[in-house]
Amino acid sequence: MLSCLSILWHAPATAAFPLLTPAAAAEPPAEPAPAASALTPAALADLLDNPQARQALIDQLRAQAASDKPAAAGAAPAKTATAKQTPATPAEPTFQERMANGVQQFLTGVAADMGQGVDDMRALASGQNLRMDSGTARSALLPLALAAAATIIAFILLRMIAMRIYTRIDRWVAEHGCETGSAPVRGKPASMKVLTRRAGAIVGALAIDVAVVLLAAMAGGAAALWSTPGRGTLDGLASLFLQAFVAVEIVKVLIRTVFAVRHPHLRLLPMSDELAKYWNAWLVRIVAAAGYGTLVVGPVMAAALSPALGRLTTMLIMLAVYIYAVRVIWHNRQAVRERLDRRAAGAATFMGSRLRLLSRIWHVLGILYFTILLVVSQVDPTDALPFMARATAQTLLVIGVGSLLILLLNAVLAKPIRLSDDLRRRLPLLEARVNAYVPAALKVVGWIIRIIIVLLILDAWQAFDLSRWLASDAGAAAIKVVLNIVIVLMIAMLAWTVIASIIEHRLSQSEERGMPSARERTLLALFRNAALIVIVTMTLMVLLSQIGIDVGPLIAGAGVVGLAIGFGAQKLVQDIITGVFIQLENGMNENDVVQVAGVFGTVEKMTIRSVGIRTLDGGYHLVPFSSVDVVANHMRDFSYHLGEYTIAHRESVDDAIEHLRAAFAELMTDSVLGPEILEDMTVAGVTAVNDKGVTIRILIKTTPGMQWAVQRGYNRLLKKHFDAAGIELPYPHTVVYFGQDKRGYAPAANVHVQAERADEGNSARAAGHTRRRLKPEASNEDSAEVLGNELEARAEAEAEAEVQAETQANAAAARTEPGRS
Repeated sequence: MLSCLSILWHAPATAAFPLLTPAAAAEPPAEPAPAASALTPAALADLLDNPQARQALIDQLRAQAASDKPAAAGAAPAKTATAKQTPATPAEPTFQERMANGVQQFLTGVAADMGQGVDDMRALASGQNLRMDSGTARSALLPLALAAAATIIAFILLRMIAMRIYTRIDRWVAEHGCETGSAPVRGKPASMKVLTRRAGAIVGALAIDVAVVLLAAMAGGAAALWSTPGRGTLDGLASLFLQAFVAVEIVKVLIRTVFAVRHPHLRLLPMSDELAKYWNAWLVRIVAAAGYGTLVVGPVMAAALSPALGRLTTMLIMLAVYIYAVRVIWHNRQAVRERLDRRAAGAATFMGSRLRLLSRIWHVLGILYFTILLVVSQVDPTDALPFMARATAQTLLVIGVGSLLILLLNAVLAKPIRLSDDLRRRLPLLEARVNAYVPAALKVVGWIIRIIIVLLILDAWQAFDLSRWLASDAGAAAIKVVLNIVIVLMIAMLAWTVIASIIEHRLSQSEERGMPSARERTLLALFRNAALIVIVTMTLMVLLSQIGIDVGPLIAGAGVVGLAIGFGAQKLVQDIITGVFIQLENGMNENDVVQVAGVFGTVEKMTIRSVGIRTLDGGYHLVPFSSVDVVANHMRDFSYHLGEYTIAHRESVDDAIEHLRAAFAELMTDSVLGPEILEDMTVAGVTAVNDKGVTIRILIKTTPGMQWAVQRGYNRLLKKHFDAAGIELPYPHTVVYFGQDKRGYAPAANVHVQAERADEGNSARAAGHTRRRLKPEASNEDSAEVLGNELEARAEAEAEAEVQAETQANAAAARTEPGRS
């Protein structure tokens, strides 16, 4: 708020400063300065305090120095002419130099003012007049007093009239814009019509308040003109007071607009009445003390008493304002933090994060602001308030515009990019990739905006000269590097997007070419990984070269290191070379069932160095290609179920082969496994006759990968057919030797003779063998039977049989019940 004072005060301040010393201003500035012997300390102080007289003295001294040059200077005319032709332009001091000079001048001035102030106070105590006697003071201060009195009276009367208007406006807003009696309901969105009415009412009240201030200032100016001798010329001190009044009161108008203590419906920020009264009173005190103290009290004392006392008074006023402001800020730091946290909890994500950050540092920013105001007002009192005004306005403007841009970026980030259905079908990962690139790019833009905001804020407070840095070689080089980096990143992202999209298009299914083959999928995946590595490497090298790092030694060093690694890591080279040839020869692809280096399982992932295989027990095996000697791929073109079945020696081989073919014929009727069989079953014949039995080999040709399913289905059906035919699968045979003594006699064996059993002809069952009747599979349930659901079907059949038996028992009991009665 204090910075707003300088905006209204800076323009007339330069014209008002000569009025602060009327005695010195009365002297014509063109007159030569009096001789040093005729100057008293007081006269010299008055002369130096007047800018016109001071400048005239400086010009006179420079002219005298130029005319008094020694004649010896003519001995070197060429050198003098050259020096005049190319004058050396002094370098502009930096911010640190200016601050150091300002602090040094401030300390020197404070010491001088304190010494001079002590002398002036002694002179006043002894009854002496410093700058004005009683008559001069009375005539000089009378217009000021009349202007102040008229202004204050007119302001009070106009404010009383305006308060009635404010009350009616507040009541009108309450009737047409809000349901509650205090303030708009938090969290409840208002309609655009209500917001428009409320905004119009606030602007109208602000215009009325500003008009009251201007009318009061006009009344004070008229009173000052009436009391000034000569009628028509406004007194300097009266003009100074009116300017200060307008500046201070307009700032207070802005404060009243924000808090609106007596009219809550015209309040700009939603808050309670007690909170609005507290902060309104605090800010009004700060603005009134700082504004009237520096713009009225200090200059009046400088004009009436002495410039030293005026400067000391201004310093004491600003010091008191600083202490009071810091005390209030520190006392309310926790309360304000809690209020901001509560408001952040109910706000959107963007505003909530900013409010939470502000709640933790607001007191630091406030103390820092008043510290800068105190320092600048003492180091450079002439430009202190204009500097604070410009810096504050630029800071608020930059933060507002930057926050709006970041908010718009966040709004764009919240909406994902949607591609057309046809493009998503042809390039399934393009939408996800674009939604990953665009938010990342917008986040980078957001950070660039934040950096620019920080630089502009530092430039506003003269901690960093942004315009000079941009015009310098370093600034131009930095901007060039940033633009080059952005262009390189965009080219890299575009190249990766194009390559990845083409690969995805080849990998996706289309009506013209169908699904890609497994070899094509594997090679394209490897090419995508290789392209990613190349793009990342090249982009990194170019970025390093753009930021000033020489990549030549880096590439040479990488070559040397790569050579050393090549000698020391022969296995790695062997892995890569073997992997390349395996891919070129189409040895295996993803989702193939292979046996590699003693590991049998499904290929899940392939790189240029290794292959990942998932075994049946769920284990993931990573096999380097250098360990691969033989690749057994079970998924090429076709597969075979190789079955070897052993029957007992007593069984007929021809009968067994007949039942083998019957089981195969039944398997061909299966709706799931039948289409996967490519040819008729091949019976290779008897492959072994040994102590275990007779082994018969069969071959069933299937589609790739279906040999195991066919094996499971055929084994199950074969067991059912063998059980029905009574064909014995041999048990292990053991020869028992009872031993004998030296005479050749063996101990008696305890042998039990088997009881007689029914004659079963040539199909007697084996010991422990259960004969079952062959039941043909139902055509609609054959898949479940073949794929291993026999136990479930058996349980269902047994349950059904139990239900039928129970039903029959109940029916029989019902039939016998009348006979019993």
